[in-house]
Amino acid sequence: MANPFDINRPLRVAVIGSGPSGIYAAEALIKQSEIPVSVDVFDRLPTPFGLVRYGVAPDHQTIKSVTKVMQKVLQDPRVRFLGHVAYGRDLSQADLRRFYDAVIYAVGASSDRHLDIPGEELPGNLSATEFVAWYNGHPDYQNLPLRLDVKGVAVVGMGNVAVDVTRILAKSASELAQTDIADHALAVLAESQVTDIYMLGRRGPAQAKFTTKELRELGELANADIVVRPEELELDAQSAAWLEGQPALLRNLEVLREFAAKPLAGKPRRIHLRFLVSPVEILGQGRVERIRLEKNRLDEKMNAVGTRVFEELEVGLVLRSVGYKGVPLPEVPFDERKGIIPNREGRVLREGQVSPGEYTAGWIKRGPSGVIGTNKADAAETVRLLLEDAPHLPQAPEPQPEALTEHLKRKGVAFVTLEHWLRLDQLECARGQAQGRPRVKVTRLEEMLAEAKA
Repeated sequence: MANPFDINRPLRVAVIGSGPSGIYAAEALIKQSEIPVSVDVFDRLPTPFGLVRYGVAPDHQTIKSVTKVMQKVLQDPRVRFLGHVAYGRDLSQADLRRFYDAVIYAVGASSDRHLDIPGEELPGNLSATEFVAWYNGHPDYQNLPLRLDVKGVAVVGMGNVAVDVTRILAKSASELAQTDIADHALAVLAESQVTDIYMLGRRGPAQAKFTTKELRELGELANADIVVRPEELELDAQSAAWLEGQPALLRNLEVLREFAAKPLAGKPRRIHLRFLVSPVEILGQGRVERIRLEKNRLDEKMNAVGTRVFEELEVGLVLRSVGYKGVPLPEVPFDERKGIIPNREGRVLREGQVSPGEYTAGWIKRGPSGVIGTNKADAAETVRLLLEDAPHLPQAPEPQPEALTEHLKRKGVAFVTLEHWLRLDQLECARGQAQGRPRVKVTRLEEMLAEAKA
């Protein structure tokens, strides 16, 4: 394909969001050789990598190693990282059209779904999203009003995030002190009085969303026994038939049966994996004290149906992990029901029609599904369409890279460059090395900016 632009300038692309989908989109743009490109990757925080930095559990450092590859993308001369620049505050839709030929929205799904039951307004009912961001040092959540002076915690959900949250609550402070968990979180977790953590699934063990690897980890914790009720592992006919030919789910069931048969070792904490129960009310005077559950059965379509049999658990904290959802961006179309930017394979739709020069990738494109690597193919699909459209895109009036940075300076935006981020990264790693940890995160926005630009 011939370069449709003036030979003296490359295609200018803005990527909003520097998480996996945003960086994989930038990578797909620079890996192709048909059209010269110049890519600016924006993030509202001074730090790149999105959920890899703020979502992956601190005791899963191997997964975080993907940032080394991502950093190489940001270090490519055709790519600029511009942190501490918020779309909607520092950058408008008009700015994007003025300085760029195309934009890719890759902002993820930063909100969460509610249980929609009475008592959700009580203090002590939080989302797993908030809890994960808190222990991972996200600057927006460092002052989360979290109390662990309670014996019981309910984690509502049966996905890998629910497993992560449960594992962090179950581990000892000495185990967590070897990770890059935020210092403020480590201090609170060190004083935790939690003895019982209940993971609650509304359907049966065959429908649980966690992976076998994550599940096995729960049974290998030095600080917690695992409790599974054998009667809750009994399968109805539909589930048994559905499991045939699904080796991953069968492995999960085998592991759960091993857990159920294993005697308790008298460890300080207990993890209770409960199936076929739905929270119907959160109870308490002024804060969470109990959660009311209804026993379920599965209908012929394997949907959970209440049986009008109830029980209550004594818990002082509820963490819901029932799914992420996207948040609308200013002046960008949004599908409230699906929680995504309406799109056709990555081309943004405005009133059902493709909007020239606007694209989306990642969870805000398809919804919160898959693992980190899933975003790579997803971003590549979007970029392929963008390049296909390139000859017909309206050209930006001010495509020079310095035009954008001068505009931000005039607005007084204290943007962070890759050089600034690398300085902060080096500081965090040095502090971590001194304590025998991967890194010690800077969690306050003001300190991040000061250290980055020191």
